[in-house]
Amino acid sequence: MISIIVPVYNGEKYIGRCLRSLLNQTYSKEKYEIIVVNDGSTDKTSYALELFKDDIKLIINPKNIGLPASLNKGIKLSSGDYCVRVDSDDYVSNNFLTFLYEFLNQNRNIDAVACDYLFIDNDEKVISRENCFKNPIGCGIMFRSKHLKSINLYDESLLRHEDKDLRIRFLKKYKISRLEIALYRYRMHENNITNDKESMEFHLKKLKEKHNAKKD
Repeated sequence: MISIIVPVYNGEKYIGRCLRSLLNQTYSKEKYEIIVVNDGSTDKTSYALELFKDDIKLIINPKNIGLPASLNKGIKLSSGDYCVRVDSDDYVSNNFLTFLYEFLNQNRNIDAVACDYLFIDNDEKVISRENCFKNPIGCGIMFRSKHLKSINLYDESLLRHEDKDLRIRFLKKYKISRLEIALYRYRMHENNITNDKESMEFHLKKLKEKHNAKKD
């Protein structure tokens, strides 16, 4: 029923925590799949993934192709009616799948649902609770897979802000609802890709040009 896409690049430090949270769901294990896309990692990520080889579907990119291309690869090879992205340095509550699935299953007019989330530090201490509509992120949103595929997935030229672009295009055709429960844990650490300010600014400019948006 559900496909979870986990892209990972040099995530040896956090991937185990992420996958354990996904395997510890209250939702039936027979009804979801975990697709991990190892995007050319050069650290010990591959060894960390060995521990989970019986519980995940592993896609290995021989070389790094970038986050959006890796996400697309995982989604195209998924088989679930629903699709949700979880980043490798984050983790989720054990009711994550159950609550998001039940919301969509009981509200057939809704095309996707996002949950609130917690910013946490490296020691997993809570920094803040965030409203997923006021401060949206690319993870913790469960989509109906057919709708996600109908908008041609992620723009692979946007190596940053790919989630913003996807949301803009998705909302032109479909609806996203908010589940006011903090089921997702977004980890803040020194290697977050959002820390690369130059790259973030460059791709934000590309995003604005693509959608003819004016600068703030």
